Amino acid sequence: MGIHRLNHAVLYVSDLARSVAFYRDVLGFRPVEMAPDGFRGAFLQAPDSANDHDLGLFEIGADAGRSTAGRGTVGLYHLAWEVDTLDELAVTAERLAAAGALVGSSDHSTTKSLYGQDPDGLEFEVVWLVPAGLLDDATRAARKSIGRLDLDRERQRYGGQTRGGVGISVPASPMR
Repeated sequence: MGIHRLNHAVLYVSDLARSVAFYRDVLGFRPVEMAPDGFRGAFLQAPDSANDHDLGLFEIGADAGRSTAGRGTVGLYHLAWEVDTLDELAVTAERLAAAGALVGSSDHSTTKSLYGQDPDGLEFEVVWLVPAGLLDDATRAARKSIGRLDLDRERQRYGGQTRGGVGISVPASPMR
C-alpha cells in the first residue's frame, strides 16, 4: 500500500466567502457542490484536476488568529500545486502579484517555484517540474542550492509550452 500522491487538502479559514473568492479568482479553482446543508465549508477543484475535489475550506470564524506554524508552533508550512507549463507559471505569478499574494519565488534547479499566501496567511507553492528527459547531471547537482527564479530565462531554456513533470509526475506518454 504505497502512497503515490496528495489527493486533497483541507484548510481552516476565518472567512469562507473571502477564501473561496481567492482560490477561485486567483488560482482558478472551481467550487464543487458537495457540502451538506448547514455546513460552513466549501469544496474546490483545481482547473485541470480529475479529483472529486482538491481543496476543502472549513470556516471557523472571524475571531480566528492567523497561523503561527513554523514561527511559534509546529504545523504545516505549505502545500505545492503543480502547473503544466512555464507560461502557466508566469501567468500565475502575475495573478498572485496583482492580488498582493505573491510572497516569493525560487529556482530549485529541478523545480521552478512561486510562493503565495491566501487571505488567512496560509502559504502555498505553485511549481513547474523540469521533465525527466531534460534533467542532466548539472541540473540534478544544483538541487542542493536555491537560486533566484528568472522565469524569462527558464522559458527561453525549456520553452514556455514544454509540459513539466513528464516522466516524473506525469506519465511519459500523454494520457490527455
